[in-house]
Amino acid sequence: MSVERILPAPDADSKPFWDGCREHRLKFQQCAECGEVRWPPSILCPRCHSQDTRWIEASGRGVIYTFAVYHQAFHPAFKDKLPYVVAVVKLDEGPMLLTNIVGRPPESLACEMPVQVEWDDISEEYSLPKFRPI
Repeated sequence: MSVERILPAPDADSKPFWDGCREHRLKFQQCAECGEVRWPPSILCPRCHSQDTRWIEASGRGVIYTFAVYHQAFHPAFKDKLPYVVAVVKLDEGPMLLTNIVGRPPESLACEMPVQVEWDDISEEYSLPKFRPI
């Protein structure tokens, strides 16, 4: 029996983010008034409450803010990936993104470790941003 993969469920607000991911471009909303870069997207800037927003491309660099190593899959689709690392990455532009850390043994990871985005093409429609220590 095969296990279905969990796919993102974009809505109108997050569609530009997922469209960018498909193109291997990490995009976030930025307030045109105060410059706040934010995730998740919203109709109002959390800093100045402006509704004037644009989408910018992020550098894809940041640091591990916090992380956890999963030794038990919370969903059958992740069982073959054990152990895997779920992390909050603080991007250089400011937003924090819940993601996976790949490419290094979990025991070698540390908070504040610099990371760079890489892409996991999970289907023709979706690429997931994951991060690798640099």
